[in-house]
Amino acid sequence: MPHFSSPGAPPSRQDPVDGLLLVDKPEGLTSHDVVDRIRRRFRFRKVGHGGTLDPMATGLLVLLIGRGTRLSERIMSSDKVYEGAMRLGARTDTEDVDGRIVAEADPSGVTEEALRAAMARREGDQLQTPPMVSAVKKDGVPLYKLARRGQTVERAARLIHVYEFTLLGFEPPRARFRLACTKGTYVRTLCADIGEELGCGAFLESLRRTAAGVFRVADAHPLSALLELELPDLLDRVIPAHRIVWGDEGRAPLG
Repeated sequence: MPHFSSPGAPPSRQDPVDGLLLVDKPEGLTSHDVVDRIRRRFRFRKVGHGGTLDPMATGLLVLLIGRGTRLSERIMSSDKVYEGAMRLGARTDTEDVDGRIVAEADPSGVTEEALRAAMARREGDQLQTPPMVSAVKKDGVPLYKLARRGQTVERAARLIHVYEFTLLGFEPPRARFRLACTKGTYVRTLCADIGEELGCGAFLESLRRTAAGVFRVADAHPLSALLELELPDLLDRVIPAHRIVWGDEGRAPLG
């Protein structure tokens, strides 16, 4: 089964607040909002996360607590799985539902077969250019801040890999999908590219992260429920960092 490994001997003692907390992020909050609410509620000194979710997205957000933050790079580099929906017939300036519509076209001529084929062509290795509304930095400044100023700058394309891009349902103009991909993949850009290929435009309407590496949203806890707990009960839900470093034979791999 997959797990993280490290040389040497396991630690003899581990602080119970050093570890990972699996949160089911609600819509409308940034990843930083979730981190801040957990940190303030339980007075943790150090809390981070293992991979950003946009405010419109829901699902698995891996929080890193205490010395668990040392695992940030390992968690962030893991593959991700999403389920979501794209809407055909329009483009937005952010490539998702939170943006302003900048163009519209009739999508009625798009067939399920054409949509499946366009999605299949995006499986495998490819270079993807990050959108302007993203946290990628240009000369130390996040692109989304430049976009707010009306600026568009050149962005270096990045190599990504799409393992699976499956159509789950097509009720025009909405298409539901499942996506498995490497870190750093912009799902909304994939949707926008498909819309451009099909000649009608498309944007990401909803997104839910269901897995990150070996972790699943089915094992995560709603943020609202976590915030109602007392500290001892929360600690029962924290995965100790040493179980991640040394492996946990009780954890099932992604299916």
